Amino acid sequence: MPLSEHEQKMLEQMEHALAAEDPRFASQMNGARSQAALRRRYILGAVGVLVGLALVLVGVNTVIWVGVVGFAVMVAGAAYALTPPRRRVNLGTVAADGSIKGRGPGRSKGGSSRKQGLMERLDERWERRQNDL
Repeated sequence: MPLSEHEQKMLEQMEHALAAEDPRFASQMNGARSQAALRRRYILGAVGVLVGLALVLVGVNTVIWVGVVGFAVMVAGAAYALTPPRRRVNLGTVAADGSIKGRGPGRSKGGSSRKQGLMERLDERWERRQNDL
């Protein structure tokens, strides 16, 4: 029986509260999900490689384009299995006063603070070089 919209919102709020209160425990709980997703990814990739191999063998005996399609399916299956899945980014929530809560580290309102830090460091180095000369 599916959860109602209100129950889903409550569950999401509880998950966010747990992640804020005990991030280590929350990451361990997410680890079990990610392991299952990774296992599923490997299995689907292996199935893709096997289907592609079968198409290559059929293509060798019949029409060449079937073999080409089979090779493409093999490469796609291997690439799917070996590339890491995308990570979800927690963008945070906006409070009533307009402040942003729950942003992950390295995120700021104007973009990535890592890029801003790089530009600031480069500017500082440039100024030091100019002052030393």
